Amino acid sequence: MPENISVPVLTRSDLLDELPDGFAILIDKPKGITSFGTIRKLRRVFGIKKVGHAGTLDPMATGLLIVLVGRKATREQDLFMGLPKVYSGTIRLGESTPSYDAETLVEETKATEHLTADDLESVRKKFVGEIEQVPPIYSAIKVGGERLYKKARRGEMVDIKTRQVTIDRFQITDRRGQDVDFLVHCSKGTYIRSLANDFGQKLGVGGHLVGLRRDAIGDYQVSDAWNLDDLVELGADENR
Repeated sequence: MPENISVPVLTRSDLLDELPDGFAILIDKPKGITSFGTIRKLRRVFGIKKVGHAGTLDPMATGLLIVLVGRKATREQDLFMGLPKVYSGTIRLGESTPSYDAETLVEETKATEHLTADDLESVRKKFVGEIEQVPPIYSAIKVGGERLYKKARRGEMVDIKTRQVTIDRFQITDRRGQDVDFLVHCSKGTYIRSLANDFGQKLGVGGHLVGLRRDAIGDYQVSDAWNLDDLVELGADENR
């Protein structure tokens, strides 16, 4: 367990008969549900109103979500959120979207057949280390007290401040035509959608994220996480 985290962290191997007073639980979030939607389901499972999470996953993304149950656990949210992350996913080159992922329509296309493995490798190296990143306008960051995605849906132009993030590892694991599979080890606050967009822009063809999975948060692995549907079903059985 990371230093300073005091609450127990439950995995799918832990029995849920006697729950501690405040705990974190590892959840494998499925595609198509928001992080807050996951929280709503688990409030009913545990019968506890005070439930939060330690790092949002977009609806399109799957993978590890650390859910904090009870007041004692939610007080340690920042400790969990400060942990580094590991992601795997797919960037589609040659197609750009306003949200930097597949949740909005493609607005520009460019040919990619001329790109070689050396081209990808040369650009990949530029995204390793400390980099400046602009978050997507379709994000939950607040500007002027309002979420950016609400401004984006109205078509407003917003000056978004850059942020410094650290990419410890950015590896290209496969390429299938336009689609490039990758593995990323990064610091908190990193937007993988921005990385996908910026990678495509540096290659001169654009790109957007078409698949994303969070594999790890610190030492916590998605392979140890509860399947959300299984946990919801378990809660329903106990309440019958």
